[in-house]
Amino acid sequence: MELRNSWIRSAWYDSVFILLPPFFCLMIIFLFPGLFGQTETGNEWVWFLLIVCIDVGHVYSTIYRTYLDKNMISKNKMLFYLSPLLIYFIGVCLYSIHPVCFWRTMAYLAVFHFIRQQYGFLRLYSRKENSSRFSRLTDTVTIYAVTLYPLLHWHLQGKQMFNWFLEGDFAYLNFPELIPLFRILYGCIIATYLVKECWLCFRHRNINVPKNLLMIGTAVSWYMGIVYFQGDLTFTLLNVVSHGIPYYGLVWAHGNRQQELPAAPGWSRLIFQPKNIVIFIGLLLGLAYVEELLWDGLVWKEHYAVFPTSAVLPGIAESKSLMALVIPLLALPQLVHYFIDGFIWKMKKDTFGWSTVLFRS
Repeated sequence: MELRNSWIRSAWYDSVFILLPPFFCLMIIFLFPGLFGQTETGNEWVWFLLIVCIDVGHVYSTIYRTYLDKNMISKNKMLFYLSPLLIYFIGVCLYSIHPVCFWRTMAYLAVFHFIRQQYGFLRLYSRKENSSRFSRLTDTVTIYAVTLYPLLHWHLQGKQMFNWFLEGDFAYLNFPELIPLFRILYGCIIATYLVKECWLCFRHRNINVPKNLLMIGTAVSWYMGIVYFQGDLTFTLLNVVSHGIPYYGLVWAHGNRQQELPAAPGWSRLIFQPKNIVIFIGLLLGLAYVEELLWDGLVWKEHYAVFPTSAVLPGIAESKSLMALVIPLLALPQLVHYFIDGFIWKMKKDTFGWSTVLFRS
């Protein structure tokens, strides 16, 4: 049997940094059931590792692919310079209407971003398949089903199980009687995908290992994180790690290949050397720490153990006008990440595009 070679970087690299995270998280959960049975995140330093280092840190990793890439900037000035201004303006308008409008928009944009990342990886791992239209459609429907069914299960129960950003950021519908119907549909889609893959394996004597590992990991992390477990920490661990670490891995793989090109900028040759990975991560963690310090000092006033200096910052929670200006500004890196990420994955004509750099011979 032939194992189809469709790795992004290499078998070991993809396995460790892109495909393994959801399975690793499940192992940790089963090894420490007492810790992950909690309804809230609890420990300050666990929160710091998951939210600041992984979630917020991966947001800033986009700068290596955008604002630090002169070639990319020169070809897409309108996108990279005007979109933040437009996004900030829309954010101020939404928050001025009502804070719930802003946070709910943020929450659903985050969900959409998480789903689309899995679809993006699916397309990358399917690029060498000479598959039929039915096969491609089945893959697409399945990757969306394994992410959307847990969300439907979450929303239709009519009660709040988790928060994405803060309490009440999702809209819940009290239609639990619909859940069994969607469960049947979900099962049929999974069964169709499995039968299709088994048939292709039997007929062509090959199997796309990374694509199937991605599909299994996505299905397991979303189902276990939302439907099976009910703890906030479990949900956070599975979703944040399974999303953030692969994104770190993809950015590093792109940068590491880019710095080998003759036209690569000097900073790229410095940062993306394996011996300098501390610089690559350190810059991102520094930016993430500063952002979260500002959030805590100006708005939340909750994490003094992690941000001791945030106590000296003046809180703005009492001023609605200031909140309407500051909250969208603090959220701007995340919102720009959601928006721009949808473009940089598709820029195939860009000399330093994902496909050109990652998969060049």
